[in-house]
Amino acid sequence: MIELQGTTKTFGDFTALDRVDLKIPNGAAYGLLGSNGAGKSTILRLLSGIYKPEGGRVLIDGEDVFDNVAVKQKVFFINDETIQFSSMTLKELKNFYRQFYPNFSDAIFEKLEGAIKLPMDKKLSAFSKGMKRQAIIITGLACCTPYLLLDEAVDGVDPTMRIILKRMLIDAMCERGMTAVISSHNLSEINEMCDSAALLHQGHIIFDRQLDSLKGSVHKLQLAIADRSRVLTREDLPGLDILHFAQTQSIYHIIARGTEEALREAIAPLHPVVADIVPLTLEEIFIYELEVSGYESNVLSD
Repeated sequence: MIELQGTTKTFGDFTALDRVDLKIPNGAAYGLLGSNGAGKSTILRLLSGIYKPEGGRVLIDGEDVFDNVAVKQKVFFINDETIQFSSMTLKELKNFYRQFYPNFSDAIFEKLEGAIKLPMDKKLSAFSKGMKRQAIIITGLACCTPYLLLDEAVDGVDPTMRIILKRMLIDAMCERGMTAVISSHNLSEINEMCDSAALLHQGHIIFDRQLDSLKGSVHKLQLAIADRSRVLTREDLPGLDILHFAQTQSIYHIIARGTEEALREAIAPLHPVVADIVPLTLEEIFIYELEVSGYESNVLSD
């Protein structure tokens, strides 16, 4: 398990993470979502042992990560920058990492490289951004670590290769129970690849959710009643957990938590003449949850 316990990380006067608590179970595909500067990359660098926290603890399998070689060998971090490898060929990159990861598999590397067919003897400086990402991802998977950390996992990769790389990640998670922690500011990418996610903003975790439990748990309700002289308020719907309530002429627009069946049961005493209920997209759910938490929806964008 990955754990952050009251973790604080500062850079001079800037607090990148402020007493963050987080638990990520083994075998999870876990997303870190938030705009640039929210703290996503800082968490990944703490988990890989690059940064030392100023407060709290950063644990993998119950051990502190920083300055712990045995724990670091369980983790492969795919940075959002690959400039440090520019002078290497892909063959040299493979041999470089083989020195540090005792479970490195040449067979897995050759299988993955064969699927995307990158040149082995060409310097990475001559690769496109997408090719560099492919190179480091297949190398990271070949290291066979229990934990893989990806910062903006498939940024710059074309759509077809994106599907192939995602398939590789999913296969590694299924075949050997690998835990993947993926940071992104792209909600659709997190939705495609992760089963749980945390939303970060200004060094704090706003909320942490299982994505499947969110889907279908919040609905948009468009409601009208026969008595147009009556003005409804939230208090007229005591059975609803309302996130948003607005009126346009005779139509009420309501965002509420709950199943469709529960919502229909709650509004039945009003005898509505219009009662349209539709599920929200994951992005819409996040936006309304943010509103309730007192944040603006631009937390989800750059």
